[in-house]
Amino acid sequence: MKLKTYLSALFLALSFPLTGCGSSSGDDPVPAVTITVSNDALTLPAAGGSQSFTLSANHEWGLVSTPDSWLKVSPTSGLSSGGAVQITVTAAANPNTLSRSASLVFAAGTERKTVVVTQEAATTAKYDAPEGYELVWHDEFDGTQLSDDWTEEQKPAGWVNNELQTYIKGSSVNEVKDGHLLIHCYQEGGKVYSGRVYAKVKEGWTYGYFEARIKLPSGKGTWPAFWMMPANNNFATNPWPGCGEIDIMEEVGADPNIVSSTIHCNKYNNGNTPTEHGTLKVPTAESDYHVYACEWTASKLEFFVDGKSILKYEPADKTKDFWPFNVPFYPILNLAWGGSWGGYKGVDASALPATMSVDYVRVFQRSLTP
Repeated sequence: MKLKTYLSALFLALSFPLTGCGSSSGDDPVPAVTITVSNDALTLPAAGGSQSFTLSANHEWGLVSTPDSWLKVSPTSGLSSGGAVQITVTAAANPNTLSRSASLVFAAGTERKTVVVTQEAATTAKYDAPEGYELVWHDEFDGTQLSDDWTEEQKPAGWVNNELQTYIKGSSVNEVKDGHLLIHCYQEGGKVYSGRVYAKVKEGWTYGYFEARIKLPSGKGTWPAFWMMPANNNFATNPWPGCGEIDIMEEVGADPNIVSSTIHCNKYNNGNTPTEHGTLKVPTAESDYHVYACEWTASKLEFFVDGKSILKYEPADKTKDFWPFNVPFYPILNLAWGGSWGGYKGVDASALPATMSVDYVRVFQRSLTP
């Protein structure tokens, strides 16, 4: 019995190392993930245009950075094929007298490759920028539909402010035509429909000079607005008004041609005090285009109509109750019908259909280069 036990133990002791050696000797080595590019720096002319480079990878790859709005990249992903793929980068014309650049980051597995794209400066600026600023984003509405930079809202009547319209998407309410965005508000089948759109809703901008050239609708019940809200805000943990709101321009048709600018925060919210709210009588606001703008810096918010300042908010206290304006905000354009302010004198259904006409929206930021 002792001899049998001894032989069994000896057999087990000898068999384990042999089994371990046998299992490892059959494994093939896993090749390292690689990704290469033929050119990691591209220079494009101010007039715009395209350049290409090749990308090679032995693993599924993709563009993991978000291209700036002036750049288009194609393709942006692919499967490992063992060969090179041609990537084409196309830039729109540079409207600034300063060069601009962007980094495109491609990934395969955990490996990264960065391609820096630089565009030369224009000889003369296409759009007038405030002193010390350069254009970083704009929409002149030269196409036939909204670009991918815009998000169209879809919400039922009563969603906010007791407003009467239903927000829908599509060209019946958000029409791009003849170089303008036309936000239509109309009645059909007993319901009122209108449009509300957001620019770069997931990114926004922190600080800058934001302007739009707009012709306002007329009629009691209309409530057009050009305003901003914080990007990616969690309203459950950071509710309004503490999250902040920047109203660059509002007008209600019940008080025609009186435009206003307002800030909202915990300290100031619908108090209509001169600290938080400014108004201006613009006799042709509903019959002609005017430029509504806001300059937002780390210390102030100042609002303008055709270059005339109508409100400057510059609190010494920069705690959140006074100043939640230190995170990215995104622009909004909408035309409401009725509601707590738009309908405070009732609504006149004969004013429909009504249209808010937007010539352009432009965003400038402080120049980063001399």
